Amino acid sequence: MTEETNQSSTRAWRDRLEALKNIPPVLRIVWDSGPWIVTLGLFFRVLASLIPAAAPVVGKYILDIIQGIVQRHESYAQHASRLWTLVGIEFGIVVAGNLIGRVIDYYDRVLADRYTRYVSVQVMEHASALDLQAYENPVFYDRLERARVQATDRLVMIQSLGRLFQQVVTTAAFSGIILVYSPFLLLILVVCLIPAFLGESHFAFLNYALNFRQTPVKRELDYLRQVGGSKEAAKELKLFGLSGFLTERFNRLSNAILDQNLALSRRRLLAAAPLSILSTAGYYSTYVWVIYETATGRTTFGDFQLLTAAVMNTSNNISQIFSLLSGIADQALFLTDLLAFFQMQPTVVSKPDALPAPRPIREGFEFRNVVFQYPGTERLILDRLNFRLEPGERIALIGQNGQGKTTIVKLMTRLYDPTAGQVLLDGIDLREYSVEDLCREIGVIFQDFMRYEMTARENIAVGRIEYLNDDERIRDAAEKSLADGVIRKLQYGYEQMLGRRFEGGVDLSGGEWQKLALARAYLRESQVLILDEPTAALDAKAEYEVFERFNELTEGKMALFISHRFSTVRMAERIIVLENGRIAEEGSHDRLMAHGGRYAEMFELQASSYR
Repeated sequence: MTEETNQSSTRAWRDRLEALKNIPPVLRIVWDSGPWIVTLGLFFRVLASLIPAAAPVVGKYILDIIQGIVQRHESYAQHASRLWTLVGIEFGIVVAGNLIGRVIDYYDRVLADRYTRYVSVQVMEHASALDLQAYENPVFYDRLERARVQATDRLVMIQSLGRLFQQVVTTAAFSGIILVYSPFLLLILVVCLIPAFLGESHFAFLNYALNFRQTPVKRELDYLRQVGGSKEAAKELKLFGLSGFLTERFNRLSNAILDQNLALSRRRLLAAAPLSILSTAGYYSTYVWVIYETATGRTTFGDFQLLTAAVMNTSNNISQIFSLLSGIADQALFLTDLLAFFQMQPTVVSKPDALPAPRPIREGFEFRNVVFQYPGTERLILDRLNFRLEPGERIALIGQNGQGKTTIVKLMTRLYDPTAGQVLLDGIDLREYSVEDLCREIGVIFQDFMRYEMTARENIAVGRIEYLNDDERIRDAAEKSLADGVIRKLQYGYEQMLGRRFEGGVDLSGGEWQKLALARAYLRESQVLILDEPTAALDAKAEYEVFERFNELTEGKMALFISHRFSTVRMAERIIVLENGRIAEEGSHDRLMAHGGRYAEMFELQASSYR
């Protein structure tokens, strides 16, 4: 074994031992998911763990009575009452064991359901609380994916912990029986089983390390499976003939994973065989000793039966304990990402003494020397940006892609905090306000809005979910966004399931989906309305109608919209042209056209395509 291999093995054991610290916090999660279920499950496991040792003890006395009657010709009548009482007790122990086993299975199923529900909710809630920047980091996605899997797949470890507890109590009972006769027998059993345990543990760790390395590839495989069978990709797959390309790529990646898994399995097989022989030799060494002691008359047939059962069960149980410990240690390694995920904390949070958002807003928003760059990049998206959005004012942001238009929206809604500078509301830094309260005063629809596979009503109500059952508000918002006309054509109206994921669902066109998304913004009844290119799927006429309605409905409110169509941008009272993270020009449409600068150039360029 090379020095590098030795160091790798040492690190492996250190990592596995270090991973055991993951168990207490997970046990806390299990306890929180169902305290009474855990308590009752442990109680019945204690009973179940004593039954395997109790039955052979009773059996020993039965066999000793029979041996006395047959070999020493003792009176059957003298022992009959005790004999059949013991038989009845043994029968009761076996029946109780069967019943308790079923009760344990019941509580295990209940706990599994409760734990799965509880930890899944915890993952969802914690993920929603994290900063938006976390979702733009591929490392976070790998961790989140492993956390989602670990949230439910670790049921195996939880059940293993229950079995371990039961096995330890049972082993202690059988070991106590062996110790009464010969402590040396127990020592032989343990010594011969330790190498097998160490070998299994080593290969289990290697399996974990391999799975960890394979995570990015497996995520790509999931993506390829999704693309290869999704409705969205079906058209291009057929038209561009991409099926063979995707299949070949999937095969190449999956074959590499298969080869790695098989190589490790072969190594494990070759190492496990001699270790298994050693553990079997330990069991038979003790078995031979028991036979010899009985054959020479030093122990009774009842003792032989009891010792044989104790040796066999102790051997099996110690082996299972080692195996369970190894499995639990390896499962604990897989918990690292789940617990690390729960330890991640958002940075964009409300202060303990956060201020409520102003109602009404009196001075508006001000960007004061705002600098912003996304984490892990050097490019400045915004570079000492200064501008104001005052109450009752409608502003349009334009510029090429990547100039910071959407970033401004994210900063106004505190999805991000500026790298430097301040975003003020009524003269107070946004970081002084409650994030939740601030969001209630802003209605935003992004270009990449969500299409919820829910009813039309729910698709609108997500804008302000407490209005879910308020028909008047839901319909009013739909009318404002022109979605009401779309919904009236659906078979079940506002109760129609949308999307194709669930039975009876109806899909909509891109423009129809956008009208529903706009209804969410209107439902919020907020002081600020922001449309970030949400009408890209609409034709020019439909977009004009939406923005004309938008102008009417934002009368007296603060409004900001982003669009690449200058026919709608010109409706704004003030247009801000962004370039290189700064304001290149600003003013009304007529003023900017008269200036003949960047805005006029872009306007004429777009207008020429319609001539």
